[in-house]
Formats: sequence, structure tokens, C-alpha cells
Amino acid sequence: MADNGGSGGSGGSGGRMWCSVPEKMQLHLAMLALQFGYAGFHVVSRAALNMGISMLVFPVYRNIIALLLLLPFAYFLEKKERPAITLNFLVQFFFLALIGITANQGFYLLGLNNTSPTFASAIQNSVPAITFLMAAILRIEKVRFDRKDGISKALGTLCCVAGATVITLYKGPAIYTPTPPLTNLLTYVSKLGDEADSGNWTLGCIFLIGHCLSWSGWLVLQAPILKKYPARLSVTSYTCFFGLLQFLVIAGIVERDAQAWVFHSGGELFTILYAVSTIMG
Repeated sequence: MADNGGSGGSGGSGGRMWCSVPEKMQLHLAMLALQFGYAGFHVVSRAALNMGISMLVFPVYRNIIALLLLLPFAYFLEKKERPAITLNFLVQFFFLALIGITANQGFYLLGLNNTSPTFASAIQNSVPAITFLMAAILRIEKVRFDRKDGISKALGTLCCVAGATVITLYKGPAIYTPTPPLTNLLTYVSKLGDEADSGNWTLGCIFLIGHCLSWSGWLVLQAPILKKYPARLSVTSYTCFFGLLQFLVIAGIVERDAQAWVFHSGGELFTILYAVSTIMG
């Protein structure tokens, strides 16, 4: 009993300590954790492709699990605030899935298969800039150069594009060389980038640019839809559902090998579960 009480007190103390952290700091820490998760996603996804997982089977299983996890929350938490579904909404969700799920994930895996996790991660830094430009062109977001916030947004966009370009294209000298034991431990991870040399790097770049455009378009198009259908979890669930159907149709036509749908190791299952966590995040 004493041990349980001490454990509970420790947990309560930890909870109070977390609550004492300012809300802005909590949001920054949450975003930092999310970025670490996305960084791992690039490596894990490349590892999945190296294991031989089909580029069509991978997103199918990923979206099936994500949909099963999202549905209960969407149904119960947004039961009262969810508007009635109409054909117009279904069409919008379908095209949202086509851009944000099918094109986004499809272009990403095709690009990653021909490049490297480092390159895929670096080029994604252009997504905020592309999103801002799309929102400005579609007049969803106003840019006022006579105000400090408008100038800051424009300068931030330029810095974002410049940073993504430098980190992607510039190859400088090595600034750290691991010791031999560490080198042996990192052999597998290094192969993730080296094996990309066998692919078509230029084609991979084009696919990743398509991925960034799709992701940005998905973010921009969500804004007007959420104004008319203010149930975020339900919108995500519908989008995931239609994206899953689209991938199933494509996989049914292209992927003819039945063995591609079978898990051959725990590592393959882990990569899919990790990928699901990034959708949930």
C-alpha cells in the first residue's frame, strides 16, 4: 500500500510539474516531439521499402489502421457538433483524400524510393512556403506589405525556400567521423541513403516536389471545408476512408502479387505502426 501511494504521489507530482509549464512552452515541446516523430518516419519508411514492402500495400495498411483508430473518437466526441452529411460534402472529402492522402503519400513513397530520407526530410521544409503562397493566391490569407506581419511572412517564406535549397543541394565536408564501433552500429542506417543511388534521383526529386505540392494543397483546401463542416476528426476520418478506397483500387489494378500483402517480419509491422502514429499526430 505504501509503495502504491508513493507511486501515485510521484505521478501526481509529475503531472503538477507539467501543468506548471506555460501553455506556450507545452505547445512548443509538443511540436518538437512531433518533428522528431516525422524525422523518424523518413528513416522508418525507407527501411520499410528496403525490406521489400510494396509501395501500394504500405499506405493501404497504414490508412486501414489509422481509420480504425480514428472512427471511435470521431463518432463519439463529435456526435453533437457534426453536420448532416450530403453528397456535396462527400465529393469534397473525396477530392481532399485524392490530394491529401493518395497523391501526398503516393508521391512521397515514390520520391523516397529514388532518393534518401535526408533529402525527403529537407525538401519538406518548403511545405510552409508553398502553403503560404497557395493561400495567398487563392485569397484565403491576405498579405499586407505595409504591415510588419506581412513583411515577416514574406521574408519567412524566402528564408524557408532558401534554407530548403541549401540543405538539399549543398554537400560540404564531413564535420564528424564516428569511431569504428559506432560506424559498425550505423552501417544499416547509412545504407538507407546509399541505396538511393541506384534509383533515379531526378525522378525522385520530381515526385517529392509533387508530394510537397499535394501536402500544401491539402492544408489549404481544408480551411474552407472546415468552415462548413467544423468537425475535424470526422473530416479526417472521411478523408482517410476515401484515401483508403482510392489506394485499394490502385493496388488491386497494379499489385498482382498476393505475397505482397503478407507480413514477413515483425520489422515490417513496426514500420507500418510507426507510420500510423504520424497520421494520428
